[in-house]
Amino acid sequence: MPCDEGQKGMQVMNIILTGYRCTGKTAVGRLLAKMSGRPFFDTDELVCRRTGKTIAGIIADEGWMAFRKEEHAVIEEVCRLDGVVIAPGGGAILDPANVQCFKKNGWVIWLVASAETIRKRMENDASSRENRPPLSDKTIDEEVRESLAEREPLYRLNADMVVNTDTLDEKEAAAAIFYAMP
Repeated sequence: MPCDEGQKGMQVMNIILTGYRCTGKTAVGRLLAKMSGRPFFDTDELVCRRTGKTIAGIIADEGWMAFRKEEHAVIEEVCRLDGVVIAPGGGAILDPANVQCFKKNGWVIWLVASAETIRKRMENDASSRENRPPLSDKTIDEEVRESLAEREPLYRLNADMVVNTDTLDEKEAAAAIFYAMP
């Protein structure tokens, strides 16, 4: 489903934070929203609120396709807003319709981290383990490396800015984005 045109007239660009799980999208997004006085939306949180289930629950009950359908509906909705910070799930970039929504009225920032950093963060993040199911039956290391190999070209292609969260903490990453905002 294509992204709707959204509101006409003067628009304030949205800030879209893309990247793999545990690259800092939510933490950086919350700080950036506070710094810039913008509302913040985490699409995974919105999907969970809308469905009354965790992501793991949606996938266990209905499968990945049902989750991706809900995710797209939420992305389409929040991308119609102006002047907000949006943190979509790491896999949202795989759907060209989501990317179309991001680019329609958004400045896309790719938060990048190494596979090793992501794996360590995932192992240390209890909420990640409880709420987000594995993408496959492979080890975390194999899954992260394979998923990054698939997604990195899409993140790169659609990024207006790249911020490496291997070398910056959340505050530094948010400040780098804030001072570069159009």
